[in-house]
Amino acid sequence: MSLWAADDPRLALHRRRKATNVIALVLSLGAMAFGLVWLIWILVETAILGFSGMSTALFTEMTPAPNVPGGGLANAIFGSVLMVSLATLLGTPIGILAGIYLGEYGQKSWLAFVTRFVNDILLSAPSIVIGLFIYSLVVANMKTFSGLAGVLALALIVIPVVVRTTENMLQLIPNTLREAAYALGAPKWKVIMMVTLKAARAGVVTGVLLAIARISGETAPLLFTALSNQFWTADLREPMANLPVTIFKFALSPFQNWQELAWAGVFLTTMAVLALNILARVLFRKKD
Repeated sequence: MSLWAADDPRLALHRRRKATNVIALVLSLGAMAFGLVWLIWILVETAILGFSGMSTALFTEMTPAPNVPGGGLANAIFGSVLMVSLATLLGTPIGILAGIYLGEYGQKSWLAFVTRFVNDILLSAPSIVIGLFIYSLVVANMKTFSGLAGVLALALIVIPVVVRTTENMLQLIPNTLREAAYALGAPKWKVIMMVTLKAARAGVVTGVLLAIARISGETAPLLFTALSNQFWTADLREPMANLPVTIFKFALSPFQNWQELAWAGVFLTTMAVLALNILARVLFRKKD
């Protein structure tokens, strides 16, 4: 038995709301399906074209000359791992310390407001802008492209991600934990190190992993900083091979061997980023 009469305006309002809800749900599901179709398509194409190029030579041989059979991506893989690792080691401490300041010390100060504003700009800035900035600051003065410039550009991408994640994770820690530590006579720095930061550890690590996943596939800043190198080099003062730029160069070439290596590099990068994202989600779930 209906609670409302057939001509009750509340019934008409209920029906309109129900119809609106159905329309919104259908549109949301349609948008999700549209995005998933393209994502699955990209992943399938990457797996099919990239997995066929996987071989031992891919990890042991240097990038080949144009139209030369064989070769691999050993120097590009090494360059990417080296620059991403150094950028993470450089950017992570700066990001964590800045996040600690914003979350624990200067929540409402003018310096914190300015820092958050600048951090938001860096977080949303196109990576090519960061690459051009490092180019004008480092490459133009050194008169050469270098792995060091690439490390600095990637570190500038890492820092704002880690800052935002660290601050947000610290703000989620209940103040009762801090008050209990203060009641025991612990100084503020020890409360931060032993209580709040330890409690937010999983979230902070998640932010670092997501930052690594982001810079692992960045191409634009490396085009203006590290450029590339056909040979093996560990000298950060010289141009350094890396997977994103090598993939970009090989994919645009007319040589079939280079195109196959490009797809293999795409597959490697995709799998690495996917693994980092999965690891970040697992750590975040443990935190919950």
